[in-house]
Amino acid sequence: MASLEFLPNSPTLMNAGRELQQLAACFVLPVEDDLESIFESIKNTALIQQSGGGTGFSFSHLRPKNDVVKSTGGVASGPVSFMRVFNMATEVIKQGGTRRGANMGILRATHPDIEDFIDCKIDLSEFNNFNVSVALTENFMQRVEDGRDYDLVNPRTGEITRSLPARQVFDRIVHNAWRSGEPGVIFIDRINRDNPTPSLGSIESTNPCGETPLLPYEACNLGSLNLARMLQPGSRPYPVPQPEEAIDWPKLARTVHLAVHFLDNVIDRSAYPLPEIEEMVRGNRKIGLGLMGWADLLVQLGIPYDSPPALALAEQAMSFIQTEATAASIALADLRGTFPNFSRSVYAAEGPKLRNATTTTIAPTGTLSILAGCSSGVEPHFALIYLRKVMDNTRMLEVNPYFEGIARRRGFYSEALMERIAHQGTLQGIEEIPPEVRQAFRIAYDISPEYHLRMQAAFQRHTQNAVSKTVNFPQEADEEEVRKVFLLAYREGCKGVTIYRDKSRDEQVLNIPAGEEGKTWDELAASRHKVARRRPKVTAGSTERVETPRGRIYVTVNADEEGICEVFVESRDQEADGLSRLISLALRAGVDSQEVIEQLWRCESREAVNDFSSDGTRVPVRSIAQGVALAMGRKMWGAGYAGPYGTHQGGLFAPQESATSTLEKGSVPVAGGALSPPSPDSLPEPAGGSFVSRAMGGICPECGNMLEYIEGCLICRTCGYSRCA
Repeated sequence: MASLEFLPNSPTLMNAGRELQQLAACFVLPVEDDLESIFESIKNTALIQQSGGGTGFSFSHLRPKNDVVKSTGGVASGPVSFMRVFNMATEVIKQGGTRRGANMGILRATHPDIEDFIDCKIDLSEFNNFNVSVALTENFMQRVEDGRDYDLVNPRTGEITRSLPARQVFDRIVHNAWRSGEPGVIFIDRINRDNPTPSLGSIESTNPCGETPLLPYEACNLGSLNLARMLQPGSRPYPVPQPEEAIDWPKLARTVHLAVHFLDNVIDRSAYPLPEIEEMVRGNRKIGLGLMGWADLLVQLGIPYDSPPALALAEQAMSFIQTEATAASIALADLRGTFPNFSRSVYAAEGPKLRNATTTTIAPTGTLSILAGCSSGVEPHFALIYLRKVMDNTRMLEVNPYFEGIARRRGFYSEALMERIAHQGTLQGIEEIPPEVRQAFRIAYDISPEYHLRMQAAFQRHTQNAVSKTVNFPQEADEEEVRKVFLLAYREGCKGVTIYRDKSRDEQVLNIPAGEEGKTWDELAASRHKVARRRPKVTAGSTERVETPRGRIYVTVNADEEGICEVFVESRDQEADGLSRLISLALRAGVDSQEVIEQLWRCESREAVNDFSSDGTRVPVRSIAQGVALAMGRKMWGAGYAGPYGTHQGGLFAPQESATSTLEKGSVPVAGGALSPPSPDSLPEPAGGSFVSRAMGGICPECGNMLEYIEGCLICRTCGYSRCA
């Protein structure tokens, strides 16, 4: 968790260790056809949402509007009217002091009020705390394809009330989804075929984002693996010929086993708002391990999101995760026992003995991906530069760090380019960007809706629960395109589908600045959000000796998969340690390493000492800061780097030969071999002797730095020389 390779769902992060201690993400509550049950569910909803959980409901048991109410002699108002009461209850509850509640409302297509339900969010000011989905049966979908009618059934009496053309209802769903993104659909028969405990009841609803089908009173604890951090060291820069070889499969397996163990622990450590929920959760012990950072993984490998290799890798990765999650659950069952309802599950006859009734779910990871600094769920990048609207209506600029890093390293970065991308959204059509980069960084609206859906289906084939995925449509898409995707979702084996057409709502969380902001890059950049990087457990680096006016220094530059992340400076000058700490902090806070190098080169003293690089070029270093800049530059661009005083090429994340970096502007080329290095004996003595003479331990005979007394010995912290007193 500290290295952001795995994170549990938000309530676990928010509530663990607090008095509340409610750690589950999502719940499903029953809504039965009587007033007492309805308002009992509203009360329970308030308790759950106050603790940070989301709630899902099926309103399919409620009698239709204008049906008889014998106890009062009146008529029923129908499911949609009661949904308003649930919505208002959510409106007045602030979840755990951190976020507003979210609900899922589901109605079966066979309910007599289905048309009212489909239209309930035409006015977007209503039901603003609800996602709504229609539960479609296989019988209904078959009648859509055949062009036949289907029956509407009163849930109170079980009697057929009337029939409707299935295509007419389906097209009504399509029209409203095209218009505003809702309703979505779930394929309820397919969901129940994968119900691991059918003897306990049928699944009728899901959590608010649709990825976790649950029985009444069930809850699920979710967590997500960050695939962006599962690459083998040195697998960048792209393209990688064999992408599967770039993934660190042993590391991923270890993380899956730890995550399953962790989520199983969460079930026992969580406090639940109702005894019925505690009984169901501990009885089935469902967990949902998923992933995030999928788009980030693909761009690191240079694989376009909408390509056969991406689909193949999706199936391979998710199949691996499912297999390892099952193995982890089996191991836990051997250690701790199976889930209590195992004997009543589908596994009892011939399946493996499992600790958890389900193990995998792919959630949207909206909050988690922001915390982890990665792409959300299995979605493509929404845009490479966009505005994110946060809770207080502040808009913050987000810049894709992988694209910015590649643009700088390969030399085509400029503020003019970034401003163009900010207002255009996509890289397509920008010829100064290399074609392989344009292909790898295709955004959500560059990808056809069909490929969005096929990616969802690829993950669904190896996920026990469901996959939360939005199929993005450009603003100009028509209803027929939406219809095709809904049908494709059914044919490809998805358990549900949600679509969103850009600008189909006045307010949306993510926005490309084009057309609505009209701001310059400087104005946009003022609201930029930079994600601080945590120090990884393991870094790779090198140490370089540099002569400076203040004496010889040893600069260690370490990098992770995102580039340089920390710098250590060993020097007789104690202020160098403070300099290296500030540099490391700035790098992990999101300041680009090239900007740090440029600032360091501006620090000069009047004295000059020549350092000699491995290719025979003379590089004047006029301060400790410049010495650090030289070492950092060589880490980024190779041993030939000569700072603003010479050319450079090659090395880690090298720019293209034709590229001109901002570091090279005004530089003076150094003729190869024209300046031969003198003998080391001719190097001037390091400056700062007066400082050294005051050192209690004296001078190290190996490297010339200061010796320190440590536990009775004279130790050189720089080179490791030791001499006992």
